[in-house]
Amino acid sequence: MKKVISLILGLLIVSVTYSQKINKELTSCKMKTLDGKVVDLKDQVKSGQVTVIVFWATWCAPCKKELVNIDELYEDWKDDYGIEVIAISIDNSRNATKVKPYINGKGWEFPVLIDVNSNSKALFNYPTVPFSALIDKNKRIVYTHNGYVEGDEYNLEKHIKELVGK
Repeated sequence: MKKVISLILGLLIVSVTYSQKINKELTSCKMKTLDGKVVDLKDQVKSGQVTVIVFWATWCAPCKKELVNIDELYEDWKDDYGIEVIAISIDNSRNATKVKPYINGKGWEFPVLIDVNSNSKALFNYPTVPFSALIDKNKRIVYTHNGYVEGDEYNLEKHIKELVGK
């Protein structure tokens, strides 16, 4: 019985934090800014710059913890690797009104978009949040990670270093 429980727990841990290297083009994906302006994610990701995209929701505690930890590293990442971070809320239309006040309270410097229609789900194929993706200088999705445990941001930084050649 202990072996069965251990196996089940092991499978749960693997399913909660899953990452993979991929190579998929970032295509057009409409969403809104905090001020309600419709933008295309492909236009928000700059050519020639590595970008980290973090999908989150106001109701997701691990998501918020991940973004707090990324925010603490953000300035160093910009200085050391020249990267950008974009946070995308997947809150539905009922909860989307909570996003802007939450962000304003945190004072995060990176842009935050809202994807109330889940347009990004087909492009990134994420099962749930938190979910992060690394976009290379050619606007290709090269790495994804599902789930969050304390310290995952350092694993993400390792992939950023590899991508920028440091």
